[in-house]
Amino acid sequence: MSARTLPLLFLNLGGEMLYILDQRLRAQSIPGEKARKDEWTDVDRKRVMNDIIATMFNKKFMEELFKPQDLYSKKALRTVYDRLAHASIMRLNQASMDKLYDLMTMAFKYQVLLCPRPRDILLVTFNHLDAIKDFISDSPGILNQVDETFRRLIETYNCLSDGEFQLIRQTLLIFFQDMHIRVSIFLKDKVQNSNGRFVLPISGPVPWGTEVPGLIRIFNHKGVEVKRAEFSTAGNYVTPQREGSFELYGDRVLKLGTNMYSVTRPVETHMSGSSKNLASQAKENIAPNPLAKEELNFLARLLGGLDIQKPAGGETGFRLNLFTTDEEEEHAAQTRPEELSYKVINIEATQEPGRRAELSRILGELEVAEPRPGSAEKGEDLLALMDGL
Repeated sequence: MSARTLPLLFLNLGGEMLYILDQRLRAQSIPGEKARKDEWTDVDRKRVMNDIIATMFNKKFMEELFKPQDLYSKKALRTVYDRLAHASIMRLNQASMDKLYDLMTMAFKYQVLLCPRPRDILLVTFNHLDAIKDFISDSPGILNQVDETFRRLIETYNCLSDGEFQLIRQTLLIFFQDMHIRVSIFLKDKVQNSNGRFVLPISGPVPWGTEVPGLIRIFNHKGVEVKRAEFSTAGNYVTPQREGSFELYGDRVLKLGTNMYSVTRPVETHMSGSSKNLASQAKENIAPNPLAKEELNFLARLLGGLDIQKPAGGETGFRLNLFTTDEEEEHAAQTRPEELSYKVINIEATQEPGRRAELSRILGELEVAEPRPGSAEKGEDLLALMDGL
């Protein structure tokens, strides 16, 4: 596995999360002068996006993230996004957070699969960061944080070889290999099968620096071409006009990683049969993970750098529902297999009392506060991000 994969995984998944939240908040925003106290306004949307992005690109957090290290478990990663999604006044309950995470992971998995060459994963990341900069274009301080991460990416990854990028791609595909959640956008575009597996195209532009297939050259022992033979291909291939820019500003050319929610369209997720089988297999696998302690230590360092904004005064968090109705959300929470929901991280007691107390304190702060009974919640009547197939 590559020790340089984690920053790319985190930033791309975070970019997809911001796309989804921005699309839903924009769709449901009401002009401030007309909005009731329990309704979202564009001011609320900007506040949510600014708070989450500022937390996501926290300097200390980025310093920890960019240290060479192996990926850690899906549950630990999901815990980071739980904390990140609740870094502002917005609140998501368990079922909505599960659905949001499903959309994030499947979108980035598809982008990794479609990358013409492993190095283009960096262009996908740049597309996400370019879009994030547009979200906070009127906040110079936060924009500075994103630009600093941009420069760190360029410094860290531009010098890597093609072989190292291939290892990064393989590491990402290993991470995603058991995830087969069906998404309506992909199903309607016929790029995903009913079992949740993606359909990869056999036509289109070839990777930059390569030639369109169809020609065989034969060389002698001196390296001189002595013969040519042509063959037909099943696909319709074209040569790319230019390479995408790997600089701070520039045309990325590649469209993977751009915002597919910029046009309003319904999105739904469903577990495929393979995911359900995976859930049943998880019950049988109860062997302890020998790396669990180190993983939690690393998670503590990461989360320790996140400065979460607490609602001021008596202000309660406003809930964003990613389902059509509250009843659908409750039903999803009840029917989702426990192994595929991420609720509690149980920490095995260690022999380090100080470390144990610190881990408990940090992870204890990750709980999502339940709204007080009878309190007004902004966004209660938001339409679902996923309107069904």
